[in-house]
Amino acid sequence: MIYLDNAATSFYKPQCVVNAVTEAMVKYSANPGRSGHNLSADASEKVYKVREKLNGFFNGYGSEYVSFTSNCTEALNIAIKGIIQKGDHVLISCYEHNSVVRPLESLKNKGICDYSIFNVSDNDIETVLNFENAIEDNTKLCVITAVSNVFGNILPLKKLSQAAKKHGILFFVDGAQGAGVIPLNMRETGIDCLLVPGHKGLLGPMGTGAVLHRNLPFETIIEGGTGTASFSLFQPEEYPEKLESGTLNVAGICGLGAGVEFIKRKGINNIFNNEFSLCKNFYENLKLIPDVVTYCDEYTPEKQAPVVSFNIKNFHSEQVATVLNDNKIAVRGGYQCSACAHKFKGTEGQGVVRISPSFVNTQKDLNFLLKIIEKICNYKVYML
Repeated sequence: MIYLDNAATSFYKPQCVVNAVTEAMVKYSANPGRSGHNLSADASEKVYKVREKLNGFFNGYGSEYVSFTSNCTEALNIAIKGIIQKGDHVLISCYEHNSVVRPLESLKNKGICDYSIFNVSDNDIETVLNFENAIEDNTKLCVITAVSNVFGNILPLKKLSQAAKKHGILFFVDGAQGAGVIPLNMRETGIDCLLVPGHKGLLGPMGTGAVLHRNLPFETIIEGGTGTASFSLFQPEEYPEKLESGTLNVAGICGLGAGVEFIKRKGINNIFNNEFSLCKNFYENLKLIPDVVTYCDEYTPEKQAPVVSFNIKNFHSEQVATVLNDNKIAVRGGYQCSACAHKFKGTEGQGVVRISPSFVNTQKDLNFLLKIIEKICNYKVYML
């Protein structure tokens, strides 16, 4: 199987990640921070080291402000619902994932807050202008995706952050598609809170994620055992425990730490350039095939992450994905959990076929995909 669905979950996990998970299951399965014995202390030390790795990788505000979650969706819910108060207004981009939109819609329906959507342009100045024009007197927060999970657009985070700071608005970034793919520097970019998954660009196991922030006053949406202040009926105020109730996924966290180390060794820019080169070549050849529709005018590394979305006229995207699967090519067809992006691009009726390679894919893989696409377009079809 040629796997080209890494924007959903990176399928190839480096051996160091596999080894770290295995070692943790064998050596560090004691509950971290819950007991005084050596095994618990060893597990706690392993978890702490991964906090440090993530804080360093994203140039965060301290390892104590790295709280682990089970995925990016949980991280986003913790951050959004933990900071919003009654009467607040939130700004989001037209590319946001349902993990941002659905929590906000839920809060809106409960009468707690309202939100507005601003359009992203190919022109950064226009995008910032759209953002500023959507600000209201009670705008407290903006939540912006680093990279569109549907179309791969890289958003101008630093410029948007500067605009947000000018108006006293908190700047949260959904790093689901950006973490491990493009450099995300919290301090340099002005990111108040970064939400990341472990299982995508960071190459870690599923069931991992994190909230990184600058000591923000979050209210908790989950309370429970933290291993600290056990006689208090209230959740501890100290981070990271405040946002971490219950037993952590120690094996997954260790695997995540190994994924971060792997990216640092390989170089995030080297990985990006390799994947981008594959996508660029694929995109240029894809445009030459009759009946294929693409969705970006210019494929450049400043504006585009290694993701290509397309359609074939008169085929639903899920039909195309099924034919590709029957030819042993794994892609993502449909709506990618982002109604916002599809409405913005006008693809809500058809969805898109999304390809997202990793550093293990080759030009041969993409050339084979192009051949099958040509066959579909020529109705010559199903199995080779």
